[in-house]
Amino acid sequence: MLVVHRTVILAVDGHRTDDFTGVYRAAVAFWNRQPVYTAAYHHVDPHYLYPPSGSLLIAPFAVFEHELSRWVFIGANALAVLIAVYLVVRMFGHTAASAALPIAVTVAFVSESLVNTLVFTNINGVILLGQVAFLTLLLARRDLWAGAAIGLTFAIKPTLAPLLLLPVLRRQLKVFITAAGVPIALTALAWPWAADPWQFVERTVPYLLQSRDYFNSSITGNGTYYGLPEPLILILRIGFALLTATTLYLLYRYHRHDEVFFVVTSAGVLMTASFLLGSLGQMYYSMLLFPLLMSVVLPQSVMRNWPAWLAVYGFLSADQWYSGRWIEAGRYIEYMRPTWGWSLLLVVIFAVLLDRRIRPPRPPAEQDGRNTDHRSASSVPHRL
Repeated sequence: MLVVHRTVILAVDGHRTDDFTGVYRAAVAFWNRQPVYTAAYHHVDPHYLYPPSGSLLIAPFAVFEHELSRWVFIGANALAVLIAVYLVVRMFGHTAASAALPIAVTVAFVSESLVNTLVFTNINGVILLGQVAFLTLLLARRDLWAGAAIGLTFAIKPTLAPLLLLPVLRRQLKVFITAAGVPIALTALAWPWAADPWQFVERTVPYLLQSRDYFNSSITGNGTYYGLPEPLILILRIGFALLTATTLYLLYRYHRHDEVFFVVTSAGVLMTASFLLGSLGQMYYSMLLFPLLMSVVLPQSVMRNWPAWLAVYGFLSADQWYSGRWIEAGRYIEYMRPTWGWSLLLVVIFAVLLDRRIRPPRPPAEQDGRNTDHRSASSVPHRL
């Protein structure tokens, strides 16, 4: 019922922001070989920012009239999220018949990230499926297919680019063949058909590299909005970049004997850091952290503490903190909570891993949980 309500009622009704109309107009223009990259980037309306390869992939939506096309787009993203949640549940050894699946679906569909992705009619649901497929295939060591999964998302937007560090650390370099090959092939197909492909390079790419001061929860976006000095913004970004690098170093010790924990936690750290340190971080990007949140089922998870879930509340809750009595304080909390949520999550993960590194191992009787082996269940050989 949550899925039906979010998809059929909230999403179809829409609210405030419409990310789809620009995409639909671009699909129609591309289909008819008309200019696509004509947006006025000094306006705050949602802009069409996909490369020519993305235009090729969304062109079939031009076959339908606008309203029907939007409904199909909403349904595709809702279905993509359901498949992604199922794959995440399977990644941690649970089946569709277990309690884990309905719990995970519930968490996903009550989150701000999923609700606004559907209501604003954004493509984040498909990106989430691409991410989870990439992680699943990477763990299965099906490198070329893993590269194809993430390569399809690159053809639309490079949100998942930080995850390419994982195959480097795991020495699965075949991933890069298809991760680069798929978007290049799609671009080669789209370029001759597009009416203005160079406008993407000359107009859109420079805009993408800028950091705007509205609807932007990254350090740069919120820092600029609140008038922080540029040196302070730079110091904060460098500080969190160093924190992220150190956290990945601390995680690397798990890359052989606990692959699921290493891959999922590293992916969560990389994506959180990209939201915080990049030029654009929007709250509904946080749905890409669903695999990290699901890792709480692992005995060694970094999410088994209350500060981690306080951070999750910051960037995943649909609560609104606007106040009629405390106007400025309410606005500040509402605008800053995804930023401090991502920041706190990075600090917590670093602190947990550092604590494990510097503390001596505890006796088995003192360790939390019945399973004291730090390997995932799937990595322990079965004995007859």
